[in-house]
Amino acid sequence: MKLPGKHQFGDIGDRRGTIVEKGVSAERMEFLKKLLEHNGFEVLVAEDRRKKEDDAVTYTVGVTDLIFNPTIWIYERKLRTPDGKIVTQSYWFQEADDTSPQYWKERFGA
Repeated sequence: MKLPGKHQFGDIGDRRGTIVEKGVSAERMEFLKKLLEHNGFEVLVAEDRRKKEDDAVTYTVGVTDLIFNPTIWIYERKLRTPDGKIVTQSYWFQEADDTSPQYWKERFGA
């Protein structure tokens, strides 16, 4: 997965805010909500409209801070995990629990 470079904002429910992610599962929504609330953001969550009644339920997650951009906050190392470690891209996407701040892999040496 890639972090979006473009800053998105719009109406989430009945409030205006920055859209963090759209079309996420309930588990992903809970992860983002806990992480963003821990970092001091007021989180907005809205259930997405379903085209058919048997479609999976998805959510749009946002924050009330109109300046927030997840890409910038992750790469400037401003977000923290609940245990105080720096949030990395792989942690953000729930690909790894390792939060070492290197965003590259070592190519030379052992």
